[in-house]
Amino acid sequence: MTDSTVLRVDAVDFVRDGNPILQAVSLTVRAGEHWALLGPNGAGKTTLLRMLGALEHPTRGGVEVLGHRLGHVDMRQLRTAIGHVDPRHQPSDPMTVHQVVLTGITNTAAWIPRWSPTAAQLAEADRLITLLGLAHRRDAAWPILSQGQRGRTLIARALMPSPRLLLLDEPATGLDLAGREQLLESIDLLQRTHTDLASVLVTHHLEDLPPGTTHAMLLRDGRTVAAGPVDEVITTDYISATFDHPVRVVREDGRWSVRTARPAHALQG
Repeated sequence: MTDSTVLRVDAVDFVRDGNPILQAVSLTVRAGEHWALLGPNGAGKTTLLRMLGALEHPTRGGVEVLGHRLGHVDMRQLRTAIGHVDPRHQPSDPMTVHQVVLTGITNTAAWIPRWSPTAAQLAEADRLITLLGLAHRRDAAWPILSQGQRGRTLIARALMPSPRLLLLDEPATGLDLAGREQLLESIDLLQRTHTDLASVLVTHHLEDLPPGTTHAMLLRDGRTVAAGPVDEVITTDYISATFDHPVRVVREDGRWSVRTARPAHALQG
């Protein structure tokens, strides 16, 4: 395994209750690469992301995360070195933006009693809050934040341990147009300024991909449709096959979108 390899998935199967969720999936992610994991509902995206985040073991095959093979490492300890952005995360106690970001150090949903961050950790939390455009909301309580502000707060939280790997599980879920664009601008900024950081972003929608996406994997029914450099994978043919629907993929100013490829008369009754 080279020093630049952050993730390696080798011919992985995952079976739950006798049902195959992933079949013969392989993936290698290196430092500085930013992967999109795309596919319809039930494709196996979330299961694969949970393996990459050291939350699941494969049924068969091997998974190496940050140089450690799952099954031969303390999973809980390994998770402290991974930045995981889950928009469903909810602090268990009333906290401010600053406090939520600091819980990224302890990897907990609650503030740990009698724990005090160092001066350097406090300064790093403030740096990340400013970087993500939240300085004016530093002391705002979590419940009054917009969904977009929560998403950016969770990215700052995930970056607190200075991870080599950032996992984003449908980070644009529930955002309106402005919130999504602000979030994607923040992710794009991180990808440009943290040059050694590797990331994997799960989504159903091409519109939710930041322009800094370098690679993509397409999944359908637990199998890989295509994987590799983004311009070779996010194509009209591959996206149509993955979602079993004829579309035309368009890329403009670094962003993707889709148009229907079906003739207009075919939509008429």
